[in-house]
Amino acid sequence: MTTDPTFYRSATEAIAAPSEQLAYVVAFDRAGEQSDALTTIDVDTESPTYGQVVGWADLPTKGDELHHFGWNACSSALMHEGHDMDGLARRYLLLPGIRSSRIHVFDTQPDPTAPHLVRTIDADELAGKAGYSRPHTLHCGPDGIFLTCLGSADSNGNGDSGDDGPAGIALLDHDTFDVIRAWETDRGPQRMAYDAWWHLNRNVLVTSEWGSPSMIENGVVPELLLANKYGHSLHFWDLAEGRHLQEVDLGEQHQMALELRPSHDPDATWGFVGVVISTEDLSASVWRWRRDDDGEHWTADKVITIPAEPADADDLPPALKPFGAVPPLVTDINLSVDDQWLYVSCWGTGELKQYDVSDPAHPREAGSVRLGGIVGRRPHPAQPELPLAGGPQMVETSRDGRRVYVTNSLYGAWDDQFYPDGVGAWMAKLDADLDGGGLHPDPGFFPQGEAFRGLRAHQVRLQGGDASSDSYCYR
Repeated sequence: MTTDPTFYRSATEAIAAPSEQLAYVVAFDRAGEQSDALTTIDVDTESPTYGQVVGWADLPTKGDELHHFGWNACSSALMHEGHDMDGLARRYLLLPGIRSSRIHVFDTQPDPTAPHLVRTIDADELAGKAGYSRPHTLHCGPDGIFLTCLGSADSNGNGDSGDDGPAGIALLDHDTFDVIRAWETDRGPQRMAYDAWWHLNRNVLVTSEWGSPSMIENGVVPELLLANKYGHSLHFWDLAEGRHLQEVDLGEQHQMALELRPSHDPDATWGFVGVVISTEDLSASVWRWRRDDDGEHWTADKVITIPAEPADADDLPPALKPFGAVPPLVTDINLSVDDQWLYVSCWGTGELKQYDVSDPAHPREAGSVRLGGIVGRRPHPAQPELPLAGGPQMVETSRDGRRVYVTNSLYGAWDDQFYPDGVGAWMAKLDADLDGGGLHPDPGFFPQGEAFRGLRAHQVRLQGGDASSDSYCYR
C-alpha cells in the first residue's frame, strides 16, 4: 500500500512539508457567455514565470459560475481505519457550479500545470441521488467528499424566500465521484446552508447559514436583510450518524454566518465563524464557538467586531447610499495551520486584517493591508497608478503560514451590486510576519486583468494542501 505524501498526520508535519509551487484558481464569466476556467498560477519565487498564469483549462459548458472547489481526498483520509488508501491521492479537483449545479472533476496528473477534465456530474444526478442543488462548498472527509448545497432538488432561485429549501450536504465517493446520498439522517431545524467542517476526534460536524437560492441569486435583497431573514445560526451534528444535535443562534441581527474555521488540532472543541453584517450598525464580526463548560453543549461568543466606515453618499453604490457608510462585509476568514493567526477579509472596505489568536478567546489585531474597496480603491504596489475594484475576498494561507493569497470577486450578482462600475479581476500574495505580526504585499506577484481573460477570479487552492483544505487526525 502507498500513501500520498501530502496526507499529513498532524499540523506540525504539514507545516514542515515542502512549500507549494503552484496555486489553482477558479475563474468565471458573470454573463455566462464564455466558459468558466480552472487556472494554474506559478507561485515558485525561483521560477521565471513566477506570478503568472501557466495553465488554463476551460469548462466544456457555460453558465456554471465556479465558486468554491476542493480536493477529492486529503489528510483526513488517515482517520478512516481500514480504508483502502492504495492509490488514493490528493489528485482530483472538484469544481461545483453554483448556478448550473454541475460538478466538473479535473485530474492534476500527470502534469500539475495542465489539469484535464475527467468527469462531469450533472444537476440531475445531484438532485436525484442527494435531493440537492446549487453546490457551494466542498471538503474532503475521512470517508468521502462532503458537498454543501444551497438548495433542494427543485430550487431554481426564482421563488419566494423559503420555498427553495431545505439545503444540506451531499456525500460523494472520493474514488469514483459518484453522488451517494444526502449526508443528513436527521436534519433538525436546519434549513439554510453555507459551510461545513468538523472536529474529527470529537465526532462533531459544524454547519453555517447563508440563504436559499432565491435570497442570493440576484444580489442581497434589502427587504430580507433588514427583516433579518438571512442565516444567523450554527448547527452541530453527530459526524458519524449525520444527526442534528444543537442549534446555536448568534442573534437575528447578525446576518449571514459564513466561513467556518475550526482549530487544526483534531482534539480541539473550538473554531471561528465570520458574520457578514449586523443590521443594527452595519458592523461585521467574528465569533468563536466552543464546547460549553458542561462538556455536552455548544456555545458561541463574539470575539471580533469591525465597525462600518463613514462615507460620502455620492461615493457609494445605490444599495448603500441611504446609510452613508461602507460596511466591512466580512466574506471570508482563514486560520493558519498552527492556529496562531486568523486572517479576515473585509471585502467592502478593501482590507485584509491579521489577528494573533494564540489566545483564541481574545484575538489581537497584528497587521492590516488595504487593497481596493468600495470607496478607497487602493492600488497594489505592483501598479500604483491602477485603482482597484473589489477587495480581498477569498483568502488562503500556505501550510507554513508565511504566504497569504487573496482574490477579489465574491459572487457575480453581489459584485455588481456593490461594485456597479465593474469589479475587475486580480489576485495578490502577501508575506506574513510571524514574529510580531504584519502583512506585506509582494510587488512581484499580481496577476490581474487580461491574465484572467475577462473572467473573474474567485477561490484559491494550493498544491499539496493549504490551511483551509486539510483536517488532521493526530496531534
